[in-house]
Amino acid sequence: MGSWIQAPCQKEVHAGSTAGDLLLQDARGDFSAWAGKAQCVYLDPPFMTGEDFFLRMRVGEKGWETGKDPLVLPAYRDQYPDKGAYLALLRSALENAKLLLNDTGSLFLHLDSRMAAHARILCDELFGESNFVNEIIWSYQTGGRSMKRFSRKHDVILFYRMSRQHFFDITQVPLPRSENRSNHMRRCVDEHGRTYRTIQSGGKTYTYYDDDPVYPGDVWTDVSHLQQKDPQRTGYDTQKPIALLSRIILSSTRPGDLVADLFAGSGTTAAAAAQLGRRYLAADSSAAAIAVSRKRLLDTGMTLSAPSGCRGAAIQAEVIPGIAYHDVHLMDYAAPEGSPVTGMDAVDQWSVGFYDQGVFRAQESAARRRHTPALPPLLQLPQLRGTPAILIVDIYGNRSVWLQED
Repeated sequence: MGSWIQAPCQKEVHAGSTAGDLLLQDARGDFSAWAGKAQCVYLDPPFMTGEDFFLRMRVGEKGWETGKDPLVLPAYRDQYPDKGAYLALLRSALENAKLLLNDTGSLFLHLDSRMAAHARILCDELFGESNFVNEIIWSYQTGGRSMKRFSRKHDVILFYRMSRQHFFDITQVPLPRSENRSNHMRRCVDEHGRTYRTIQSGGKTYTYYDDDPVYPGDVWTDVSHLQQKDPQRTGYDTQKPIALLSRIILSSTRPGDLVADLFAGSGTTAAAAAQLGRRYLAADSSAAAIAVSRKRLLDTGMTLSAPSGCRGAAIQAEVIPGIAYHDVHLMDYAAPEGSPVTGMDAVDQWSVGFYDQGVFRAQESAARRRHTPALPPLLQLPQLRGTPAILIVDIYGNRSVWLQED
Protein backbone atom coordinates (compact mmCIF):
# COMPACT_ATOMS: atom_id res chain seq x y z
CA MET A 1 0.00 0.00 0.00
CA GLY A 2 2.90 2.37 0.76
CA SER A 3 2.87 5.78 2.40
CA TRP A 4 1.81 9.07 0.87
CA ILE A 5 3.30 12.54 1.26
CA GLN A 6 1.92 15.94 0.37
CA ALA A 7 3.41 17.78 -2.59
CA PRO A 8 3.34 21.54 -3.20
CA CYS A 9 0.82 22.38 -5.89
CA GLN A 10 -0.06 25.79 -7.35
CA LYS A 11 -2.29 24.71 -10.22
CA GLU A 12 -4.64 21.93 -11.22
CA VAL A 13 -5.83 21.32 -14.77
CA HIS A 14 -9.02 19.52 -15.78
CA ALA A 15 -9.81 18.55 -19.37
CA GLY A 16 -13.24 19.34 -20.82
CA SER A 17 -15.17 21.09 -23.54
CA THR A 18 -15.36 24.52 -21.86
CA ALA A 19 -12.15 26.41 -21.11
CA GLY A 20 -12.19 28.34 -17.85
CA ASP A 21 -9.98 29.69 -15.08
CA LEU A 22 -10.80 29.56 -11.37
CA LEU A 23 -8.53 31.65 -9.15
CA LEU A 24 -8.08 32.00 -5.40
CA GLN A 25 -7.47 35.72 -5.75
CA ASP A 26 -8.79 38.98 -4.40
CA ALA A 27 -10.80 41.20 -6.76
CA ARG A 28 -8.08 43.82 -6.29
CA GLY A 29 -5.39 41.44 -7.59
CA ASP A 30 -3.49 41.30 -10.87
CA PHE A 31 -5.63 40.33 -13.86
CA SER A 32 -3.34 41.73 -16.55
CA ALA A 33 -3.01 38.30 -18.21
CA TRP A 34 -6.69 38.61 -19.26
CA ALA A 35 -6.64 42.30 -20.19
CA GLY A 36 -9.08 43.12 -22.99
CA LYS A 37 -10.28 39.52 -23.33
CA ALA A 38 -13.65 39.59 -21.55
CA GLN A 39 -16.95 40.28 -23.32
CA CYS A 40 -18.92 40.47 -20.07
CA VAL A 41 -17.94 41.15 -16.46
CA TYR A 42 -20.48 40.46 -13.72
CA LEU A 43 -19.62 41.71 -10.24
CA ASP A 44 -21.59 40.66 -7.16
CA PRO A 45 -19.49 42.21 -4.39
CA PRO A 46 -20.34 42.33 -0.70
CA PHE A 47 -23.19 44.77 -0.05
CA MET A 48 -21.69 46.38 3.08
CA THR A 49 -24.25 44.70 5.30
CA GLY A 50 -21.97 44.53 8.35
CA GLU A 51 -22.62 40.77 8.58
CA ASP A 52 -20.66 37.55 8.31
CA PHE A 53 -21.73 34.93 5.76
CA PHE A 54 -21.31 31.18 5.82
CA LEU A 55 -21.12 27.93 3.91
CA ARG A 56 -23.34 25.17 5.24
CA MET A 57 -21.42 22.07 4.23
CA ARG A 58 -23.19 18.72 4.21
CA VAL A 59 -21.05 15.99 5.69
CA GLY A 60 -20.74 12.40 4.49
CA GLU A 61 -23.22 10.24 2.62
CA LYS A 62 -25.93 10.55 5.29
CA GLY A 63 -25.58 14.31 5.47
CA TRP A 64 -25.95 14.66 1.70
CA GLU A 65 -28.98 12.39 1.69
CA THR A 66 -30.83 14.13 4.53
CA GLY A 67 -29.40 17.65 4.62
CA LYS A 68 -29.25 17.39 8.42
CA ASP A 69 -26.52 18.69 10.73
CA PRO A 70 -24.40 20.60 8.20
CA LEU A 71 -21.02 21.96 9.17
CA VAL A 72 -21.22 25.77 9.31
CA LEU A 73 -18.02 27.30 7.92
CA PRO A 74 -17.05 30.94 7.38
CA ALA A 75 -17.48 32.03 3.76
CA TYR A 76 -16.72 35.76 3.83
CA ARG A 77 -16.92 38.81 6.07
CA ASP A 78 -18.92 41.80 4.83
CA GLN A 79 -17.54 44.26 7.37
CA TYR A 80 -15.39 47.34 6.76
CA PRO A 81 -13.90 50.05 9.02
CA ASP A 82 -15.88 52.70 7.17
CA LYS A 83 -17.58 53.54 3.89
CA GLY A 84 -14.29 54.70 2.42
CA ALA A 85 -12.70 51.28 2.86
CA TYR A 86 -15.63 49.61 1.12
CA LEU A 87 -15.59 52.07 -1.77
CA ALA A 88 -11.84 51.52 -2.17
CA LEU A 89 -12.52 47.81 -2.65
CA LEU A 90 -15.31 48.53 -5.12
CA ARG A 91 -13.16 50.99 -7.09
CA SER A 92 -10.34 48.45 -7.43
CA ALA A 93 -12.76 45.77 -8.60
CA LEU A 94 -14.31 48.14 -11.15
CA GLU A 95 -10.88 49.19 -12.41
CA ASN A 96 -10.04 45.51 -12.93
CA ALA A 97 -13.38 44.98 -14.68
CA LYS A 98 -12.55 47.81 -17.07
CA LEU A 99 -9.09 46.29 -17.64
CA LEU A 100 -10.65 42.94 -18.52
CA LEU A 101 -13.33 44.16 -20.91
CA ASN A 102 -12.86 44.52 -24.66
CA ASP A 103 -14.23 47.44 -26.66
CA THR A 104 -17.61 45.75 -27.25
CA GLY A 105 -17.97 44.44 -23.70
CA SER A 106 -20.47 45.06 -20.90
CA LEU A 107 -20.33 45.41 -17.12
CA PHE A 108 -23.11 44.25 -14.80
CA LEU A 109 -22.65 45.40 -11.18
CA HIS A 110 -25.02 43.77 -8.70
CA LEU A 111 -25.77 45.61 -5.42
CA ASP A 112 -28.70 46.64 -3.25
CA SER A 113 -29.99 49.97 -1.95
CA ARG A 114 -27.14 50.38 0.55
CA MET A 115 -24.40 51.27 -1.92
CA ALA A 116 -26.05 51.42 -5.36
CA ALA A 117 -26.01 55.23 -5.51
CA HIS A 118 -22.33 55.40 -4.60
CA ALA A 119 -21.57 52.68 -7.15
CA ARG A 120 -23.41 54.62 -9.86
CA ILE A 121 -21.14 57.61 -9.27
CA LEU A 122 -18.04 55.38 -9.40
CA CYS A 123 -19.16 53.73 -12.62
CA ASP A 124 -19.95 57.09 -14.22
CA GLU A 125 -16.41 58.19 -13.37
CA LEU A 126 -14.65 55.05 -14.60
CA PHE A 127 -16.82 54.09 -17.59
CA GLY A 128 -18.35 57.47 -18.48
CA GLU A 129 -21.89 58.69 -17.93
CA SER A 130 -22.64 58.21 -21.63
CA ASN A 131 -21.89 54.49 -21.27
CA PHE A 132 -24.60 53.89 -18.69
CA VAL A 133 -27.18 51.54 -20.26
CA ASN A 134 -29.67 50.38 -17.61
CA GLU A 135 -30.48 50.29 -13.94
CA ILE A 136 -32.04 46.83 -13.74
CA ILE A 137 -34.35 46.11 -10.83
CA TRP A 138 -34.38 42.47 -9.76
CA SER A 139 -37.57 42.16 -7.74
CA TYR A 140 -38.36 39.12 -5.58
CA GLN A 141 -40.74 38.00 -2.84
CA THR A 142 -38.38 36.19 -0.48
CA GLY A 143 -37.08 37.69 2.75
CA GLY A 144 -38.77 39.11 5.82
CA ARG A 145 -41.56 41.63 6.17
CA SER A 146 -41.28 44.94 7.96
CA MET A 147 -43.94 46.97 9.78
CA LYS A 148 -41.64 50.01 10.06
CA ARG A 149 -41.08 50.59 6.34
CA PHE A 150 -41.98 49.21 2.92
CA SER A 151 -40.27 45.83 2.79
CA ARG A 152 -37.05 45.83 0.77
CA LYS A 153 -37.65 43.35 -2.00
CA HIS A 154 -35.25 44.16 -4.80
CA ASP A 155 -31.62 44.36 -5.85
CA VAL A 156 -30.08 46.74 -8.36
CA ILE A 157 -27.91 45.66 -11.31
CA LEU A 158 -26.08 48.54 -13.00
CA PHE A 159 -25.43 47.87 -16.69
CA TYR A 160 -22.59 49.81 -18.36
CA ARG A 161 -21.00 49.40 -21.76
CA MET A 162 -17.38 49.97 -22.75
CA SER A 163 -18.30 51.91 -25.88
CA ARG A 164 -21.13 52.57 -28.32
CA GLN A 165 -19.96 49.50 -30.23
CA HIS A 166 -20.94 47.22 -27.34
CA PHE A 167 -22.59 43.91 -28.20
CA PHE A 168 -26.14 43.34 -26.99
CA ASP A 169 -28.74 40.90 -28.33
CA ILE A 170 -32.04 40.94 -26.46
CA THR A 171 -33.51 38.40 -28.90
CA GLN A 172 -31.57 35.71 -27.02
CA VAL A 173 -33.69 36.18 -23.89
CA PRO A 174 -37.37 36.12 -24.96
CA LEU A 175 -40.18 35.82 -22.44
CA PRO A 176 -43.49 33.97 -22.82
CA ARG A 177 -46.28 36.44 -23.61
CA SER A 178 -48.56 36.92 -20.63
CA GLU A 179 -52.29 36.88 -21.35
CA ASN A 180 -53.03 39.54 -18.77
CA ARG A 181 -50.90 41.99 -20.71
CA SER A 182 -53.11 41.78 -23.77
CA ASN A 183 -56.62 41.05 -22.49
CA HIS A 184 -57.62 44.71 -22.84
CA MET A 185 -56.82 44.67 -26.56
CA ARG A 186 -59.02 43.68 -29.43
CA ARG A 187 -58.37 40.09 -30.54
CA CYS A 188 -58.20 39.37 -34.30
CA VAL A 189 -57.04 36.63 -36.68
CA ASP A 190 -55.24 37.46 -39.93
CA GLU A 191 -55.56 35.67 -43.28
CA HIS A 192 -52.82 33.21 -42.30
CA GLY A 193 -54.59 32.16 -39.11
CA ARG A 194 -52.26 34.08 -36.79
CA THR A 195 -53.86 35.64 -33.74
CA TYR A 196 -53.04 39.25 -32.96
CA ARG A 197 -54.20 42.07 -30.73
CA THR A 198 -54.70 45.72 -31.63
CA ILE A 199 -54.95 48.92 -29.68
CA GLN A 200 -55.36 52.52 -30.82
CA SER A 201 -53.37 55.33 -29.24
CA GLY A 202 -52.69 58.83 -30.46
CA GLY A 203 -54.51 58.20 -33.72
CA LYS A 204 -52.35 55.17 -34.52
CA THR A 205 -53.16 51.47 -34.47
CA TYR A 206 -50.62 49.18 -32.82
CA THR A 207 -50.63 45.48 -33.67
CA TYR A 208 -49.13 42.71 -31.52
CA TYR A 209 -49.08 39.10 -32.68
CA ASP A 210 -49.59 36.50 -29.97
CA ASP A 211 -46.72 34.38 -31.26
CA ASP A 212 -44.24 37.27 -31.45
CA PRO A 213 -41.57 37.12 -28.76
CA VAL A 214 -41.69 39.45 -25.76
CA TYR A 215 -38.46 40.70 -24.22
CA PRO A 216 -37.56 41.74 -20.66
CA GLY A 217 -37.71 45.36 -19.56
CA ASP A 218 -35.50 46.78 -16.83
CA VAL A 219 -37.66 45.37 -14.00
CA TRP A 220 -37.20 41.62 -13.63
CA THR A 221 -39.96 39.99 -11.63
CA ASP A 222 -39.88 36.58 -13.31
CA VAL A 223 -36.56 35.35 -11.83
CA SER A 224 -37.07 34.13 -8.28
CA HIS A 225 -34.60 33.86 -5.45
CA LEU A 226 -33.44 30.33 -4.67
CA GLN A 227 -35.78 28.55 -2.30
CA GLN A 228 -34.35 26.59 0.61
CA LYS A 229 -34.83 23.21 -1.08
CA ASP A 230 -33.87 24.31 -4.60
CA PRO A 231 -31.58 21.65 -6.13
CA GLN A 232 -29.21 24.43 -7.24
CA ARG A 233 -28.39 25.28 -3.64
CA THR A 234 -24.78 24.70 -2.60
CA GLY A 235 -25.08 25.86 1.01
CA TYR A 236 -23.16 29.06 0.21
CA ASP A 237 -24.85 32.21 1.51
CA THR A 238 -25.93 34.86 -1.04
CA GLN A 239 -25.93 32.34 -3.93
CA LYS A 240 -27.61 33.70 -7.07
CA PRO A 241 -29.85 31.62 -9.40
CA ILE A 242 -28.59 30.30 -12.73
CA ALA A 243 -31.56 31.94 -14.49
CA LEU A 244 -30.40 35.42 -13.47
CA LEU A 245 -26.88 34.95 -14.82
CA SER A 246 -28.11 33.15 -17.93
CA ARG A 247 -30.18 36.20 -18.94
CA ILE A 248 -27.19 38.49 -18.48
CA ILE A 249 -24.78 36.21 -20.33
CA LEU A 250 -27.07 35.35 -23.24
CA SER A 251 -27.91 38.97 -23.94
CA SER A 252 -24.36 40.32 -23.75
CA THR A 253 -22.13 37.57 -25.18
CA ARG A 254 -21.78 35.10 -28.03
CA PRO A 255 -20.79 31.43 -27.75
CA GLY A 256 -17.08 31.16 -27.03
CA ASP A 257 -16.83 34.61 -25.43
CA LEU A 258 -15.14 35.10 -22.06
CA VAL A 259 -17.32 35.93 -19.03
CA ALA A 260 -15.55 37.17 -15.89
CA ASP A 261 -16.63 37.34 -12.24
CA LEU A 262 -14.21 38.69 -9.63
CA PHE A 263 -16.46 37.86 -6.65
CA ALA A 264 -17.19 34.29 -7.75
CA GLY A 265 -18.83 33.11 -4.51
CA SER A 266 -20.61 29.82 -5.18
CA GLY A 267 -19.56 29.86 -8.85
CA THR A 268 -22.95 30.60 -10.43
CA THR A 269 -21.55 32.91 -13.12
CA ALA A 270 -18.94 30.37 -14.22
CA ALA A 271 -21.45 27.50 -14.10
CA ALA A 272 -23.95 29.45 -16.23
CA ALA A 273 -21.23 30.46 -18.69
CA ALA A 274 -20.09 26.85 -19.07
CA GLN A 275 -23.66 25.63 -19.63
CA LEU A 276 -24.12 28.25 -22.36
CA GLY A 277 -20.86 27.46 -24.18
CA ARG A 278 -18.94 30.49 -22.95
CA ARG A 279 -15.49 30.56 -21.40
CA TYR A 280 -15.16 31.83 -17.84
CA LEU A 281 -12.77 33.58 -15.48
CA ALA A 282 -13.87 33.28 -11.86
CA ALA A 283 -11.93 34.63 -8.89
CA ASP A 284 -12.59 34.83 -5.17
CA SER A 285 -10.50 35.40 -2.05
CA SER A 286 -12.46 32.81 -0.03
CA ALA A 287 -11.19 29.23 0.08
CA ALA A 288 -14.77 28.10 0.79
CA ALA A 289 -15.94 29.80 -2.41
CA ILE A 290 -13.19 28.12 -4.43
CA ALA A 291 -14.08 24.68 -3.03
CA VAL A 292 -17.78 25.13 -3.87
CA SER A 293 -17.04 26.55 -7.32
CA ARG A 294 -14.57 23.76 -8.09
CA LYS A 295 -17.25 21.17 -7.47
CA ARG A 296 -19.73 22.92 -9.79
CA LEU A 297 -17.09 23.17 -12.53
CA LEU A 298 -15.55 19.69 -12.29
CA ASP A 299 -17.13 18.62 -15.57
CA THR A 300 -15.71 21.58 -17.52
CA GLY A 301 -12.29 22.33 -18.91
CA MET A 302 -10.87 24.17 -15.92
CA THR A 303 -7.56 25.48 -14.66
CA LEU A 304 -7.63 26.15 -10.92
CA SER A 305 -4.86 28.37 -9.59
CA ALA A 306 -4.41 28.26 -5.82
CA PRO A 307 -1.76 26.92 -3.43
CA SER A 308 -2.55 23.54 -1.88
CA GLY A 309 -1.59 22.15 1.49
CA CYS A 310 -3.24 20.81 4.63
CA ARG A 311 -1.06 20.53 7.74
CA GLY A 312 -1.75 17.56 9.94
CA ALA A 313 -3.72 15.56 7.37
CA ALA A 314 -2.86 12.04 6.16
CA ILE A 315 -4.32 9.51 3.74
CA GLN A 316 -4.35 5.77 3.16
CA ALA A 317 -4.54 4.76 -0.49
CA GLU A 318 -3.19 2.22 -2.92
CA VAL A 319 -2.54 2.06 -6.64
CA ILE A 320 -3.44 -1.28 -8.23
CA PRO A 321 -1.73 -1.68 -11.64
CA GLY A 322 -3.80 -2.81 -14.61
CA ILE A 323 -3.32 -3.28 -18.36
CA ALA A 324 -4.55 0.13 -19.57
CA TYR A 325 -5.51 1.76 -16.27
CA HIS A 326 -4.39 1.88 -12.68
CA ASP A 327 -7.14 1.51 -10.08
CA VAL A 328 -6.59 4.09 -7.36
CA HIS A 329 -8.28 3.17 -4.10
CA LEU A 330 -8.74 5.86 -1.43
CA MET A 331 -9.34 4.08 1.87
CA ASP A 332 -9.01 6.69 4.61
CA TYR A 333 -8.41 10.36 5.25
CA ALA A 334 -7.25 11.84 8.54
CA ALA A 335 -8.48 15.41 8.78
CA PRO A 336 -6.36 18.05 10.51
CA GLU A 337 -6.11 17.82 14.27
CA GLY A 338 -9.17 19.09 16.10
CA SER A 339 -11.64 18.19 13.37
CA PRO A 340 -14.89 16.70 14.72
CA VAL A 341 -15.19 14.76 11.46
CA THR A 342 -12.58 12.36 10.19
CA GLY A 343 -12.27 9.39 7.85
CA MET A 344 -13.94 9.35 4.45
CA ASP A 345 -16.81 11.50 5.75
CA ALA A 346 -14.31 14.36 5.83
CA VAL A 347 -13.66 14.06 2.07
CA ASP A 348 -15.94 16.15 -0.15
CA GLN A 349 -14.12 15.80 -3.50
CA TRP A 350 -11.17 13.85 -4.85
CA SER A 351 -9.34 13.40 -8.12
CA VAL A 352 -6.61 11.20 -9.54
CA GLY A 353 -4.10 12.41 -12.07
CA PHE A 354 -0.46 13.18 -12.72
CA TYR A 355 1.85 15.61 -10.96
CA ASP A 356 4.72 17.54 -12.46
CA GLN A 357 6.55 20.53 -10.99
CA GLY A 358 3.68 21.95 -9.00
CA VAL A 359 0.93 21.19 -11.53
CA PHE A 360 -1.71 18.49 -10.99
CA ARG A 361 -3.43 17.26 -14.16
CA ALA A 362 -6.69 15.53 -13.28
CA GLN A 363 -7.78 12.42 -15.17
CA GLU A 364 -10.88 11.42 -13.19
CA SER A 365 -12.75 13.20 -10.40
CA ALA A 366 -15.60 12.56 -7.99
CA ALA A 367 -17.58 14.76 -5.60
CA ARG A 368 -20.47 14.47 -3.19
CA ARG A 369 -23.64 15.99 -4.63
CA ARG A 370 -27.36 15.66 -4.00
CA HIS A 371 -27.70 12.99 -6.69
CA THR A 372 -24.39 11.27 -5.73
CA PRO A 373 -24.14 11.47 -1.93
CA ALA A 374 -21.82 8.45 -1.73
CA LEU A 375 -18.23 9.20 -2.70
CA PRO A 376 -16.73 6.42 -4.84
CA PRO A 377 -13.60 5.03 -3.15
CA LEU A 378 -12.04 3.94 -6.46
CA LEU A 379 -11.07 6.02 -9.50
CA GLN A 380 -9.19 4.98 -12.61
CA LEU A 381 -5.93 6.46 -13.84
CA PRO A 382 -4.71 5.77 -17.40
CA GLN A 383 -1.19 4.43 -17.79
CA LEU A 384 0.45 7.58 -19.05
CA ARG A 385 3.87 8.96 -18.38
CA GLY A 386 4.01 10.95 -15.21
CA THR A 387 3.90 10.71 -11.46
CA PRO A 388 0.54 9.35 -10.22
CA ALA A 389 -1.07 11.67 -7.66
CA ILE A 390 -4.24 12.13 -5.62
CA LEU A 391 -5.90 15.48 -4.96
CA ILE A 392 -8.33 15.80 -2.07
CA VAL A 393 -10.70 18.62 -1.14
CA ASP A 394 -12.03 18.05 2.36
CA ILE A 395 -15.18 19.43 3.97
CA TYR A 396 -13.26 22.46 5.25
CA GLY A 397 -12.17 23.48 1.75
CA ASN A 398 -8.59 22.28 2.25
CA ARG A 399 -6.94 21.16 -1.01
CA SER A 400 -4.01 18.76 -0.78
CA VAL A 401 -2.03 16.80 -3.37
CA TRP A 402 -0.48 13.47 -2.44
CA LEU A 403 2.35 11.43 -3.98
CA GLN A 404 3.25 7.85 -3.11
CA GLU A 405 6.63 7.53 -1.46
CA ASP A 406 9.14 5.23 -3.16
